[in-house]
Amino acid sequence: MLAACVEAFNRYDAAAAIRVQERPDPIAVEADWTVVDVRASSVNRHDVFAASGGVIGSEELPRILGMDAAGVDADGREVVIHNLINSPGWAGHPLLDPQLSGLSEGYDGTFAERVLVPRANLVSKPHNLMFEHAACLPTAWLTAYRMLFVSADLHPGDLVLVQGAAGGVATALIMLGNAAGLRMWVTGRDDARRAHASAHGAEATFASQARLPQRVDAVMETVGQPTWEHSLKSVRRGGTVVVAGGTGGYAATTDLARVFVNNLRIVGSTMGTHEELERLVQFVAARGLQPPISHVLPLREAADAIRLMEDGHVVGKIVLIPESA
Repeated sequence: MLAACVEAFNRYDAAAAIRVQERPDPIAVEADWTVVDVRASSVNRHDVFAASGGVIGSEELPRILGMDAAGVDADGREVVIHNLINSPGWAGHPLLDPQLSGLSEGYDGTFAERVLVPRANLVSKPHNLMFEHAACLPTAWLTAYRMLFVSADLHPGDLVLVQGAAGGVATALIMLGNAAGLRMWVTGRDDARRAHASAHGAEATFASQARLPQRVDAVMETVGQPTWEHSLKSVRRGGTVVVAGGTGGYAATTDLARVFVNNLRIVGSTMGTHEELERLVQFVAARGLQPPISHVLPLREAADAIRLMEDGHVVGKIVLIPESA
């Protein structure tokens, strides 16, 4: 089968590390694993980090990249793949497994014509959800879903601030929140990013660091250091700041007095569970939501897809389509 692999990391040019080549077809030896024919996969920032050597060790190479995909399983069922894999015998909360791994980390990923996954990781794809859109859900959209409805436990009418207007998680937050009846406010660095947020359901947009007309019930934080102080100042007493990333830097100074005097909750949130992906998929299909897609490329152009992601100017998801799809 054709697959996009990394044989050697490239710290300075992740796209240069990508090799699209023939690889052995995966075989399901264990009964609780199965092979999925990939119809579409989507690119994440994680794939850039992996190709750069920031995720796995060189002893795990060669590795097929890719976390997200939708396809058809061995029984002919159209499915979305949950990409997190628990260690054998783990019985606790799925996201608290110390040995939690996933596709493209401990196992080969989805930038291939076929991928081997646990049967338990498959979610049925509704027929009204295209493969290209379904493939965008398991990382960025699942992260956003968990941030809003699990980590912050928000309800219709609640006021939410999203820091950063045009990223994949931010766009998913805006669209999911708007569809669920939340009031979504968004900050952005420039007019184009703020216009993107408005077009996808933001009630109001503001320049980065702008003083808001009122404090919000919750802040969705994925930027990190540049916006952290603003996030703490923008949330109401007893409100919640959900942290799911730090694209602008992880080391941020925290005014602890503001945290305890205002009884703030700071909650870390990463990805989501299989059950949350099931709920997300059904919600997206029922509301007719379509994750914005900027580029649809053939799998053979996986290096170009990584370069687009690496450049950081893409608005919308990048999707790869195997020639066999």
